[in-house]
Amino acid sequence: MGFAARKLTERTGTEIHTDPATLLQAATAQEIRRLLQERGVLVFPRINLTDEQQVELAGLIGTVRKEGEKGIHKITLDVRENAQADYLKGSFNWHLDGTHDDVPVFASLLSGRRLSATGGQTEFTSTYAAYETLPDAMKARIAGLKMAHSVPVSMKRGGVEATPKNVEYWNGLPDKVHNLVWTHSDGRKSLVIGCHASHVVGIDRAESDALLEELLAWATQPQFIYRHEWTVGDMLIWNNTGVLHRAEPYPLDSGRMMHRTTLMGEEAFA
Repeated sequence: MGFAARKLTERTGTEIHTDPATLLQAATAQEIRRLLQERGVLVFPRINLTDEQQVELAGLIGTVRKEGEKGIHKITLDVRENAQADYLKGSFNWHLDGTHDDVPVFASLLSGRRLSATGGQTEFTSTYAAYETLPDAMKARIAGLKMAHSVPVSMKRGGVEATPKNVEYWNGLPDKVHNLVWTHSDGRKSLVIGCHASHVVGIDRAESDALLEELLAWATQPQFIYRHEWTVGDMLIWNNTGVLHRAEPYPLDSGRMMHRTTLMGEEAFA
């Protein structure tokens, strides 16, 4: 089949047509990594990788995080298959994974195994493009600002039930503070925002809330977004350090099942 790539939108998302044998070659994996850093989201329609092939590909791109079963974490809201399903409601809001870590995960690979009859589409927006296109006055305004990221805030915004047990756990995780503008090792800059962003440190709370609302609205304009309509067998890879993502709501009992492999972080927030 070879290897063919085409842009899905101007600023983010590239669709790749290839076959598993080609994909699992070291040279191809390095091209995948290059495109991932450049384009943010890669789409492999109906590639139908096995779990083992998905983990193998991940290992060629980066370092696989130990989670789930041999690198495969099953993502479902069905409580019969996931006792922590309630927490995944937060994934319906725009977010970046790992804001409570010093070094967030680099990327994730996600394959569609079972789909919901309604909802469940996944959206991505480029935080690089969002920053790069900000007016100069806004860039100057937010330069040097620091953002507190809060687990209780993200859980409440996600509609996760505030049971006494949940609240006790959330409150045991202190806020994490990062620069609002992340200057990456290659010099590019991106915004560190999302549903977990609680407040800007050191400014009036009302001003902070208004600024965060303005920045999130800016970053999630249609011009920055790629929206994926899933087909069983599709695989997506996204650069977690350069995009926000969210799933569109779907029935909790729909049976939707996705298999995720995560790549360890390589660059600290800075």
